[in-house]
Amino acid sequence: MGEQRVSKVTDQKQMQKFVKSLLKDVQALEYMLENDWFDKGITRMGAEQEMVIVQKDTFKPNCIAMEALDKMKDYEWVETELAKFNLETNLTPRELTEKCFSLLHEENATKLDKIQEVLDTLDTSIVLTGILPTLRKFDLDLDNLTPKKRYKALMEAINEQLVGNAYELRLTGIDELLVKHDSPLLEACNTSFQVHLQVDPDEFVKVYNIAQAVTAPVMAIAANSPIVFGRRLWHESRIALFQQSLDTRATHDHMREKSPRVSFGKDWLQDSIMEIYKEDISRFRVLISSDVQEDSLEMIKDKKVPKLRALQVHNSTVYRWNRPCYGISDNGKPHLRIENRVIPSGPTVLDEVANACFWLGLTLGMADEIDDIRELMSFEDARDNFGKAARFGIDSKFTWFNDEKVTCCKLILDQLLPIARKGLKKRKVAKKDIDLYLGIIQERAESHMNGARWMLRSYTELIKETTRDEALTVLTSSIIKNQQSQIPGHKWAIPRLSDLDDYKPSQLKVSEFMETDIFTVQKSDIIELVAEMMDWQNIRYAAVEDKEGNLIGLVSRRLMLRNLIKNKRSRRTRTAEDVMIQNPATIDHNDSILNAMKIMKKEEVGCLPVINNGELAGMITEMDFLNISGRLIERLEG
Repeated sequence: MGEQRVSKVTDQKQMQKFVKSLLKDVQALEYMLENDWFDKGITRMGAEQEMVIVQKDTFKPNCIAMEALDKMKDYEWVETELAKFNLETNLTPRELTEKCFSLLHEENATKLDKIQEVLDTLDTSIVLTGILPTLRKFDLDLDNLTPKKRYKALMEAINEQLVGNAYELRLTGIDELLVKHDSPLLEACNTSFQVHLQVDPDEFVKVYNIAQAVTAPVMAIAANSPIVFGRRLWHESRIALFQQSLDTRATHDHMREKSPRVSFGKDWLQDSIMEIYKEDISRFRVLISSDVQEDSLEMIKDKKVPKLRALQVHNSTVYRWNRPCYGISDNGKPHLRIENRVIPSGPTVLDEVANACFWLGLTLGMADEIDDIRELMSFEDARDNFGKAARFGIDSKFTWFNDEKVTCCKLILDQLLPIARKGLKKRKVAKKDIDLYLGIIQERAESHMNGARWMLRSYTELIKETTRDEALTVLTSSIIKNQQSQIPGHKWAIPRLSDLDDYKPSQLKVSEFMETDIFTVQKSDIIELVAEMMDWQNIRYAAVEDKEGNLIGLVSRRLMLRNLIKNKRSRRTRTAEDVMIQNPATIDHNDSILNAMKIMKKEEVGCLPVINNGELAGMITEMDFLNISGRLIERLEG
């Protein structure tokens, strides 16, 4: 969950003091590794469950995490996350053997049930999903940042590193998303099921490299995050969204390389875990510091195990998808872990444990069979596979060992599942656990279906029948119902509009309701062109904008007809400027649709251009309200 006792670096002395502690921690860790201080001979696993909390009536994010935590003071295992609509739980580390996975499943389900009991008193539901479909851009305003010192310090520190004037999201899938945001709180879109694997120091390099190589097929089969702000993007959009939400770089004329703080890495690990820590300290400036009391080198001299707080604080601000971690076991010995951050939350606890089982069994099983994965595939292929898996998920085709080209499902069924089974069997994991959880992975691959494909299919069908907001609301409602049934995601039925008993659009903001794919004209366009365009696209209104995208007028089909007749009687070429309504009634994108209806009624207009900081952001027409009214009437009759 991260070190909470931290602050932003405010002066040079504070920075220098922290960096000295950081360098001492590096030396202390090297000493402990060289002198065999570490816990060995036992394989442990652990996990962290992130979740979104939503309003029960609207299925939109509900920013009541702090209020909920006040009611859960006795639950030491539940904590805050970055945004007020997120929570996180720590699950018990346990030895990877016997019934470890079914115990993990039972513990996670029990804790989620306890949280839900509290949330029921607040009319709030848990959603397990990589990115919440109903999440809106304005939900990520800094007002919704969890009021903890660590989070505020991190946001301020990242903002100070920003070279440009905004964070930019650029993703293309079925749809396209090009949008700016004013803070790195975009990171809060992502919810994960993070899995930890304790590794012996002398095996760390080999196992870490294998973990890197198998990340792509594991992520592809587990993908569950294809929708962002109503756009159908990558199968695991969390990958790009997380990197871009914290990317403080800007484009330049030159081609100097600068690494993002979120990355897969640049090469295989060669000799030691220390390579990662040293590279990250060298590449990335300290963002936040901690008031470190311990002197790690002095503790080493006294034969005491240090907590390496400075190193852990800095490591928590560099987001490798497979992140090395240092900790201290219950027996007092230090240990090393690999934290897998690519597995998304959901679609059910059963699916999450299956994903963990597959990654852990595959990583360990492959380590039993392969001495050095670097001899079988290049790092470039591993990184390329990672990018493909994020974009295409279960539809990916990978470059595997010895340059083999193979589809995701075939690779998993023919090669990876047998290795995972052997790895788990060698650790004496119960056969019932192996069969259950790896069986989920096998069924996904055989049916070519996972959370991402289910969500894409469902949303695509829903938006053919209704508005984007209603489709996303039905989708989120269906996720919650299916999670309660504990049916694995690949077996979920495609939802229907009738599945949602009560849809409440009255609370919508204009930005959630407006049409953004609009046709516009410029004032110099001749009216014949404008008329033809409106006829071709079957639109009744066309906004007139300048070259900067600012609204300067509005043309209606009625006005066009009148002026086309006049134009035939005149030799002068008339343009959109001659016929447009100047200074038309508009509405701000943050206003409510109820207010939009009032303005349209008062002004007696059938269209409202939507404005965001002076720029044209979208349009609302009377037909939009007619469509949504029709759907509500259908529900009442149903």
